[in-house]
Amino acid sequence: MSDISIRKKGPVAHITLTRPKSLNALSHDMVLKIETALKSWLEDDTVRYVMIDAESETAFCAGGDIVDLYNQGMKQDYFSGQKYWRDEYRLNAFMSRYPKPIIAFMNGIVMGGGVGISAHCSHRVVTEKTKIALPECAIGLVPDVGTTSLLTHAPGYLGEYLGLTGYRMNSADAIYCGFADKFAPSDTLAEIKRTLCESGNLDDIEGLFKKPSKSELSSTQAEISKVFSRGRIEDVMSDLKLSQSEWAIDAVEKIERGSPLSCQVTFELVRQARDTPGIEEALKREFCFVSRAMQYGDFLEGVRAAVIDKDRNPQWRHASINDVTIAQVHTMLRAPEGGVLKL
Repeated sequence: MSDISIRKKGPVAHITLTRPKSLNALSHDMVLKIETALKSWLEDDTVRYVMIDAESETAFCAGGDIVDLYNQGMKQDYFSGQKYWRDEYRLNAFMSRYPKPIIAFMNGIVMGGGVGISAHCSHRVVTEKTKIALPECAIGLVPDVGTTSLLTHAPGYLGEYLGLTGYRMNSADAIYCGFADKFAPSDTLAEIKRTLCESGNLDDIEGLFKKPSKSELSSTQAEISKVFSRGRIEDVMSDLKLSQSEWAIDAVEKIERGSPLSCQVTFELVRQARDTPGIEEALKREFCFVSRAMQYGDFLEGVRAAVIDKDRNPQWRHASINDVTIAQVHTMLRAPEGGVLKL
């Protein structure tokens, strides 16, 4: 069975991820097929809209195929990983500027690479089952696929918080933080898709969306932003440890569980995205890191501990965030040996 279904119905072109046993993890082949389909529909005047969704009720897409990347890295095949990320990032940028509306139905788990093929789309729909997160620091990566740019759109300094902790946003949080636009109960998605295919008019589905509940993050945003606005991640951690707030105690635990190198680079990448905005610039910076993540970062060890051996006991290259130097952060963000990312 194919991992992806691509077809047309009336004025709507439809992409469905069909790899439910792997939580629709995004393989290299899936990336290339999505890009090819989108390019072909650019010249097809019968296609007015594109929809992207998943067969699973559990997950839209839980991220990239990190097991495949791990296996390549363990063979010291770093080129294949770089090629995957180059093609994936090119797709993310392409989707963000696609001239026809793309409606992404972000039902279930949406993480990492799944955010990249949905949250950059023009119309983003979430449900009561939606859980969006960027847990990359926990496996020795950084929030990528252009998400360091997306994170700067969240109110205050929630972006740094979300990127470092991997906090799971519900539907209301996702809308509040700029990762989604509309809420719909999951049992109404079929009607929304059918209506769009039959009418070919986005206005006809507007009445099918509902008002989301209040974002949980909105009530702590000011407090979180005060801490995460600090100039260094070391200062953020000091303030968090002084706080008695439940969210702060949880944040310390999650950040300390991640790769110290990844956390330091994540903080730097979000700050750079604030200074130099735009998805394409963010993707270029992120690519510098992921190009080195297998050989010089903690990616292989992070995936081993989380997915391969599942011992949840990664042996990171650094004992703590305080042990990572600015020079090491800058080294991980230098132009990669294979050349910079071209979009």
